Amino acid sequence: MSAVNDDIAADFIVEAQELVDRLGEQLVALEQAPTDRELLNAVFRAFHTIKGGAGFLDLPPMVRLCHAVEDALNIVRDGAHVLDAADFDGAQRAIDSVNDMLVALAAGDPLPDPPEDVVAHFRAIRPGGGAVAAAPASAPAPKAAPRPKAKAKAGEAPAQAEPPEVTVRVDTRRLDTIVNLVGELVLARNRLKTLRESLRDDQLDRAVGALDIATSRLQSAVMKTRMQPVGRVFARFPKLARDVARSLGKDVELHMDGVDTELDRNLVETLADPLVHLVRNAIDHGIESADLRARLGKPRAGNVYLNAVQEGDHVTIEVRDDGAGIDPERLRAKARERGLIDDETAARLTPEECLQLVFLAGLSTKSQVSDLSGRGVGMDVVQSKVRELSGEVRIQSEIGRGSRFLIRVPLTLAILPTLLIQCANAVYALPLARVVEVIGCKPSDRRWINGRATLDMRERPLPLVDLRHWLELPEVQTEGLTIVVLQGRDARFGLVVDAVRGREEIVIKPLPRALRGLQGYAGATLIGDGSLALILDVDGIGGDSSSTPARR
Repeated sequence: MSAVNDDIAADFIVEAQELVDRLGEQLVALEQAPTDRELLNAVFRAFHTIKGGAGFLDLPPMVRLCHAVEDALNIVRDGAHVLDAADFDGAQRAIDSVNDMLVALAAGDPLPDPPEDVVAHFRAIRPGGGAVAAAPASAPAPKAAPRPKAKAKAGEAPAQAEPPEVTVRVDTRRLDTIVNLVGELVLARNRLKTLRESLRDDQLDRAVGALDIATSRLQSAVMKTRMQPVGRVFARFPKLARDVARSLGKDVELHMDGVDTELDRNLVETLADPLVHLVRNAIDHGIESADLRARLGKPRAGNVYLNAVQEGDHVTIEVRDDGAGIDPERLRAKARERGLIDDETAARLTPEECLQLVFLAGLSTKSQVSDLSGRGVGMDVVQSKVRELSGEVRIQSEIGRGSRFLIRVPLTLAILPTLLIQCANAVYALPLARVVEVIGCKPSDRRWINGRATLDMRERPLPLVDLRHWLELPEVQTEGLTIVVLQGRDARFGLVVDAVRGREEIVIKPLPRALRGLQGYAGATLIGDGSLALILDVDGIGGDSSSTPARR
């Protein structure tokens, strides 16, 4: 293709993918409300639009499939055919096929042929043939009356229609470049704010203050250009839930809320796979069969809830079900049986901590292996993906009443809120999302269990990691200890530091070449005084207090 055609194809892929993502949700809604003419028209227009773009780009397999579905939907719109379960199954398979074709087109590969049985099914639909015919639309199903226009009051000018939204499609690489430049500006701003404190000049104070305000506004505006609603991810789940439920013979209703909640584009894309795992598992592991639910006094149809809400500079996404719940004792037994934890560790775990075992690689409580689950993979991927986003996953569950998974991630990864700490003469940064609290104690308050330092904290032992020991620096005698309580991979632990310098928003930079590949470091940054600060990997430090970066 020419450069022009390549650009057109790229635009078509983006637009068609958006239509396909919405189509799954629209088809599920139409299946539940088959007389909704507005939904029917939306589905028809989507297939028609994709067919038109595919025809312009000369993509015969996509044109043939979409044309067959479009013709059948047009017969339905005329009231000469009523969609049945087989029609909806075929339409969902058509969406899967179109999606596969878009993936091939984006990769520059030949388009796969559409499923011939799907094409034949829709071509066989004729006015009045096969299904129970509906009365013409103009005679069981009148069009909704148009919404009356608001009349202007006496003496008032007629209300003006709002101008249409104007958008410009921009290559995401250009946006990333702008975000990086704003990050450099933030670092320069932080440096000037630090210098201002030592120079004590009124005019410099005013200039830096004005720069601070302008930089913050610019940073906010640029970040918004990369924000996307989580609805872009949520849109695929009605179809996913329907397909999984039908394959398992279960009745499931999916409820979604907070679809307008916005996240950084990179986060939205990365969260897709973890959420797919959680929704699949909620239906497969959590929701009982319709007959069993009826015997338990529950509604025959199970419910899965997918919600998103912004909380300050973080977003929490909830995946909840009203199914069987998770038995913590069964998880404890399975983990011991598979040698994932030893007997002593298993005995110390609380029921809440047992629930976290579900994230261990190779652990599954499913007695039978299916195409969806039971192979002991998936949930560990969920946790690792969320941790890569500087987020956390929490589980709440009650046997017989259902489970609740909470994913908490920052709004953006371009600017990372951190807690700056000091050890010897060096400054380090900890992701603020992993910081629970900062406490102080006396050295004599420490206890030693199996050679490991702990602190009795609210009647529970808190493992301690001394940052000086981890860095292989000489110990110093102090009258008090400063401890940063952190949320580690499996449990909380306390990091003993020399001092806490405070909170600062930083821009993540790659590690110096000499430190790449060493566990315990997640990146580097420049802080306000112009010095380099290393960003510590909480999981890398908390995994084993006896390890040091040199030994790793």
